[in-house]
Amino acid sequence: MEQYIGGRHAVLEALRSGRALHKIYVADSPGTSGLAALTAEAKQAGVPVQRVDKRKLDQLAPGVRHQGVVAQTAAYGYAELDDILRAAADSGEAPFLVVLDEIEDPHNLGSILRTAECAGVHGVVIPKRRSVGLTATVAKTSAGAVEHVPVARVTNIAQTIERLKREGIWTVAAVGGAERTIHDIDLTVPVALVIGNEHKGIGRLVRETCDLEAGIPMYGRIASLNASVAAGIMMYEAVRQRRLR
Repeated sequence: MEQYIGGRHAVLEALRSGRALHKIYVADSPGTSGLAALTAEAKQAGVPVQRVDKRKLDQLAPGVRHQGVVAQTAAYGYAELDDILRAAADSGEAPFLVVLDEIEDPHNLGSILRTAECAGVHGVVIPKRRSVGLTATVAKTSAGAVEHVPVARVTNIAQTIERLKREGIWTVAAVGGAERTIHDIDLTVPVALVIGNEHKGIGRLVRETCDLEAGIPMYGRIASLNASVAAGIMMYEAVRQRRLR
């Protein structure tokens, strides 16, 4: 199955990652001169480039701010959990994973993947059902990070957490109002941060399966944070602790 990804960063990262691109479509209109370097790189890599009317791009990637460029590519491949665990072990670092429990908004997933790539996360886990997958909007929002962060799609998040625990990885659930904050927990150990749904939070069974619960200090009048913002704060607390160590 083919997919279309749009946006300059998303297409450029797909190109540089070595992903198989069938063709790149570029808007044949004023204002696309900034794409010269991208098209030159595509031609050097042997990827055909075709100039088309902007309306064609709108049709290929509906709802995506394509910035005048869309790439036709094979569907995104998901990693296996075993591959992520093996890569984490081979890195010589304490495993650092993010587990997402039913994230539905593609913009949230894209933002989380972008932050995960910057924070050095070894892999992200999402469920097969009731969750957004690796769509064109996710790729665009991630600014190309989807090409570099392994994403495993699993049948059951709670069972996956049990598996991670058997592998010696501590699982920390992001829960509003938890007794301890993320600053009180040692995140230098092998860890998986568990982030819940935008509206319901973490499901009861998943929450009960996790080793620990942690909240983010809140001092304002609004009681909750956007899922991608909360995930970013937690990831970078882990980065801070690991750098100090």
